[in-house]
Amino acid sequence: MTPPRAHPAHGAEARGLALGLLGVTIFALTLPMTRLAVGTPDAPLMSGLFIAMGRAALAGLLSGALLLALRAPLPQRADAWPLVLTALGVVFGFPLLTSIAMRHVSAVHASVIVGVLPLATAAVGALLHRQRPSPAFWACAALGTGLVVGFAVLRSGAAGLALHPADLLLGAMLCAAVGYGFGARLSQHMRAEFVICWALVISLPVTAPLAALSWPDVSVPAVAWSGFAYVSVFSMWLGFFAWYRGLALGGTVRVSQVQLVQPFLGMLFAVPLLGEGLDAVSAGFGLAVMATVLLGRRMPVRARATQG
Repeated sequence: MTPPRAHPAHGAEARGLALGLLGVTIFALTLPMTRLAVGTPDAPLMSGLFIAMGRAALAGLLSGALLLALRAPLPQRADAWPLVLTALGVVFGFPLLTSIAMRHVSAVHASVIVGVLPLATAAVGALLHRQRPSPAFWACAALGTGLVVGFAVLRSGAAGLALHPADLLLGAMLCAAVGYGFGARLSQHMRAEFVICWALVISLPVTAPLAALSWPDVSVPAVAWSGFAYVSVFSMWLGFFAWYRGLALGGTVRVSQVQLVQPFLGMLFAVPLLGEGLDAVSAGFGLAVMATVLLGRRMPVRARATQG
């Protein structure tokens, strides 16, 4: 008897999960590397605006060269708005908000807030793919978001509920989820690397001038430039090759849950890179947030009924 063959869908899902894990591992270094580049309130280095626009501009130039070398076809007219929304999420929104926030918050703290991203991405993916999450799914999403907001308030100190630059991380998670969702949908019929490349290229008329205008006017240490180089080449470009391909192969809702490991990886990377401590409160909140995501993953998500 011959052994049963693996179902093609299962093979695609496994490849999607593997590529998703590779992308998430690359992304997990983004916040610690951004912290290296922006510095601290007492010792500021690069501005958040320069890091966000500079990384996008450099990645945009690399993208243009790759598209020309591979003779990539132009996007279809129907892809214009999804590309714009992808760019607004992952080229502008997420990098700008995180770059500003990371000067005021530790990478360990930020890694906990990243814990809400899996459910946010799954929710956006479910809406874009016309799926109907159950009330239990939304309950898990609300619980996870509540934990993240509670952690942010707890760490805000005497400021309490007052707005703080670190709170921009919550908006960054929403931007990332939208950019991931639309990018994954485009990757269903475009090569994954072309999706992020076109999003970066169409953004160049904005990112390049802003990067030039915000160029550091003082000497910046090499360690800051190394952080900038990482977020430009890996976080803003190569990581998306694996991530969007993984979402397209395995499905946005399912592969988004691979981001479960991102908070832990971010915390672990921050310890040797930045010399930060991993306290019990941060670890506890991180575990609690990921528990809600694991629970939410088990909740049913059905296809919406279409009008006949």
